[in-house]
Amino acid sequence: MRMPWHRAPQLKPGQPPVELLTPLAVTWLLATLALAVAPHANELPLWLTPLFYAIVGWRGFIAIRGKPLPPRWLLLLVALLAGSGVLLEYRTLLGRDAGVALLTAMTACKLLETRGLRDGVVLVFLGYLLVMSTLLYSQEMLMVGYLFAVVVVMLAAQTMIHQQHAGLIVLAPLRLAGKMAAQAIPVMLILFILFPRIPGPLWGLPKDAYQGRTGLSEEMSPGSVSALSQSDAVAFRVRFVGPPPPPKLLYWRGPVLWNFDGRRWTRHEELPANTPVAFTPEGAAIEYTVIMEPSNRRWLLALDLPASLPPRTGMTPSFQLLRDQPVNEAYRYEVRSYLNYRTGELTATERSRALRLPPRGNARARELAAQWRARDAQPEALVNAALTLFREQAFYYTLTPPLLGAESVDDFLFRTRQGFCEHYASAFVFLMRSAGVPARVVTGYQGGEINALGDYLIVRQADAHAWAEVWLAERGWVRIDPTAAVAPNRIQDGLYAAIADEQTLPFLARRGGGNAEWLRQLALRWDALNTIWNEWVLAYGPDRQKEFLSGLGFGPLDWGDMTVAMVIALSSFGLLFAGLRWRSRWVRDPVARAWQRFCVRLARRGLARSAHEGPLAFAERVAIQRPELAMRASEIGKLYAALRYGPTTPPTAVRRLQRLVRRFRA
Repeated sequence: MRMPWHRAPQLKPGQPPVELLTPLAVTWLLATLALAVAPHANELPLWLTPLFYAIVGWRGFIAIRGKPLPPRWLLLLVALLAGSGVLLEYRTLLGRDAGVALLTAMTACKLLETRGLRDGVVLVFLGYLLVMSTLLYSQEMLMVGYLFAVVVVMLAAQTMIHQQHAGLIVLAPLRLAGKMAAQAIPVMLILFILFPRIPGPLWGLPKDAYQGRTGLSEEMSPGSVSALSQSDAVAFRVRFVGPPPPPKLLYWRGPVLWNFDGRRWTRHEELPANTPVAFTPEGAAIEYTVIMEPSNRRWLLALDLPASLPPRTGMTPSFQLLRDQPVNEAYRYEVRSYLNYRTGELTATERSRALRLPPRGNARARELAAQWRARDAQPEALVNAALTLFREQAFYYTLTPPLLGAESVDDFLFRTRQGFCEHYASAFVFLMRSAGVPARVVTGYQGGEINALGDYLIVRQADAHAWAEVWLAERGWVRIDPTAAVAPNRIQDGLYAAIADEQTLPFLARRGGGNAEWLRQLALRWDALNTIWNEWVLAYGPDRQKEFLSGLGFGPLDWGDMTVAMVIALSSFGLLFAGLRWRSRWVRDPVARAWQRFCVRLARRGLARSAHEGPLAFAERVAIQRPELAMRASEIGKLYAALRYGPTTPPTAVRRLQRLVRRFRA
């Protein structure tokens, strides 16, 4: 038979005894691990979460009822099945998702063999790893608050494990853990503000750590942009210096697509230019700050046309901003843009690329473009002919266009005539190239929603858009949005204004009022709080850190200056905390205060107490060196020893010690 869990196992000669966990300590441990695994429920395999909580319940039953732990062969079987299940689910044991699943499974298996203090400590640290791994999936404000509460509970469990025989009541460890966490907050703030930030993460993360990001891709095919209209996730937020431009001018430039294979548009691989890309601005510049959500892409969004570059960012000849590394964290950057501009000359290579089409396919569209060109070969006339086609013929703007065949442009122009922005941009650029006008597709976002609570613009994934650019002599690249010819209210008022049934849009992308408008306003209030969190916590990188510290009057700082400032701040806080602790202890302990006053008076007469001297030994030395003080010093020493080391501290004896010290004269 197996022995009960609380009965100490037989020890080999020389093996140290095992301190067994009490049922209360096990209960604390199970509760904190259950809280740590809860946020992973959506990411773990469907079978793993029930298995984990079933094992937690089983281990709790064993602790409460004093039942034996499962036999070793059963534990090995569970571990083998759980590990095999993770391997079959992910086809690997490496990476973010597989690693978190394996960590959860092995934590559950460890519970089934947990018996002593050492096992409990190991499980606590596994719990900390589970908490940290949650941040690989979400760093939102609510999640961080939840994880902070879990860490406090975990500290309480750790305290209970180490002091399980101290007779602590149930809430005592929680109070102690809360006190420790509160005392650590100032240190955390000092480290957060002053610890030198470096670009990029401090360590490498698994390749799949940034999977699941929604947003624009670097290619476009029928349906690729319209799919984003079903997401009300925030793409980025913008704060303008001064009033924002009107919505019809808010074109947020993203990937520029040059290559077309008959159905799909892709970008041409371009590197940032070594010299500033030439263009002539017209009118006043717009200054603004972007707080971009993680996209796992290198490109940044900016209004047409960016005139300044964020740090460690370059601009391609296509006027696309490229960062030196992907945006895998909330990223804050400042930009200055011109909404009116003229670009430079078109190189021979760019002209060839902007006219390139597949050798065959979409014959009817090519024939139509040839007819326009035969009638009037001026590029402006050809642009107007295409826009007139979209404006006057029966074309419709819809989120659910019919599927297109292999001849996608012909299918759209002459059969379905129903499409989203990518259909119109693709067909327009194809027509222009067929007519001999250099053209390209630009993807990005258009418009946005002003959140008056925080005075900033919210741009959602549903605002994703595609438009065209044509090159015209003496004007350079000119933006042409064929969607505006079909659905002008989409550009002026947003996607919701161009859709007949806004119920087909995600909830936060609707702006038509209704019974649930109060709920949308509540979401906007919450978004305002999240914006502050993103701007001052998640986006607090090296540039933001230097900007913040410079704003406090420190001037330009390098990492060495910040390190010195951090050490000084931590040392000052440590001294202040120690002083407050000493003062509070001094104020709370009248016995120690009276004894200290007695020692100070003798020290002034050359009788300083040594650090190793106890009260009775010190009183004996005073009697030898100053016989006339022997009786009073001995009485004070004995009374202090009784009060300090005796079983009780009666108030009358404390007052007597204070009175004796007050009357003592050396």
